[in-house]
Amino acid sequence: MAFTKNPQVFSAKVAEVTIGTGDQAVTLGGESVFPLYAFDAEFKNPPVVGIDFSDKGPDRHIPGIAAFYEGAESLADVAKRAESAEGASFVSFTLKSADPNGDNEPVEDSVAKCKEVAEALSKPLVIYGSGNAEKDGQLLGKVAEALEGKNVLLMSAVEDNYKGIAVGAVLAYGQKISAESAVDINLAKQLNVMISQQGVKSESVVNHVGVAAAGYGFEYVASAMERIRGAGLSQNDDMLQAPIVTPVGGEVWNVKEAVVSEEDFPEWGPTEERGIDMEISTAVSCLASGSNAVILKHPESVKVVAGLIAELQ
Repeated sequence: MAFTKNPQVFSAKVAEVTIGTGDQAVTLGGESVFPLYAFDAEFKNPPVVGIDFSDKGPDRHIPGIAAFYEGAESLADVAKRAESAEGASFVSFTLKSADPNGDNEPVEDSVAKCKEVAEALSKPLVIYGSGNAEKDGQLLGKVAEALEGKNVLLMSAVEDNYKGIAVGAVLAYGQKISAESAVDINLAKQLNVMISQQGVKSESVVNHVGVAAAGYGFEYVASAMERIRGAGLSQNDDMLQAPIVTPVGGEVWNVKEAVVSEEDFPEWGPTEERGIDMEISTAVSCLASGSNAVILKHPESVKVVAGLIAELQ
């Protein structure tokens, strides 16, 4: 019996959000099929991979990362090296020093770092805040002002600070923001609704709906992504049609498999290889569940995941 192909293509589509400027700009979203279903319809904008480092520098305790960034000392040099990573479509910069529970770096110092990194790059820039809602509410608006015209993506607006970030970053300075919720379709929709009520259009918002390393409760993340993407396409729910961006690297390189030594667990093999494997496995699982972009740390992971995306198109 002959096989009859029955493509599942929807009339709805994921919203398109562009970050960066010029020839290096990246557009996320735009698809009308389920994640990675390139066999049903061509992806207008295939998923992309970003590479992350923090204002404290790359994770030089990981041998492969240290070797990749060897000789890059200033933040500008590190940024240039990061964007050279094979398969990287954008660069992510995390402001760890701004965390009030850590160094509590002044806002103006963090803004100066963002300017240094942005001026060194030609590829799009994603900036992740301190992770503290109150501090990020103060910080991200100032970053948006300093980088006006760069069309950066600022991670993350949460329920406790979204108003100031939506107005101070998007409406005032034309930047893009992510709406971060806690692994729940209803929370994701609610935050998107509230941000839209501030006057922010869909072309300025992506979603960060949660992340977990593979094997560490990832099924909850996958389920949330799948439900969000399914409702956005099959039910044409425009509050659930934002592209999804998932910062994988920061989560993966903290789990046991990626940090315990080979001496302690010789049967597990080399520590770095385990971390790379965990990062790739988690990233690919996120893409299959609905992410339009994943952010990784190790250049080898970036290369492999970007290569897989290219093969699936």
